[in-house]
Amino acid sequence: QVQLVESGGGLVQPGESLRLSCAASGSIFSSYAMGWYRQAPGKQRELVAHITSGGFTEYVDSVKGRFTISRDNAKNTVYLQMNSLKVEDTAVYYCRANRYGVTYWGQGTQVTVSS
Repeated sequence: QVQLVESGGGLVQPGESLRLSCAASGSIFSSYAMGWYRQAPGKQRELVAHITSGGFTEYVDSVKGRFTISRDNAKNTVYLQMNSLKVEDTAVYYCRANRYGVTYWGQGTQVTVSS
């Protein structure tokens, strides 16, 4: 079992930055592929960024150049650095862990970008 706890969300103005954290319990965190997803009101949950156990990263086009996903295996934590935030980034952000087809989700953290 893996438990995921997100933190770092909040209310910011357009152009500002936030860093989300996802702390994982359980063992063998380094072997999990980790992802950040988001879900805006009335929309489907979408993948924002993904990092493999080997550190390979991928991003949805809308956040490329603005968001950075990283992991610290010593701290069992994955991060999402979000810069130049836009109103359309407003959503609940979820952390996801996956290994061999078994998936775990965090409870989500709200990010609101508004002037």
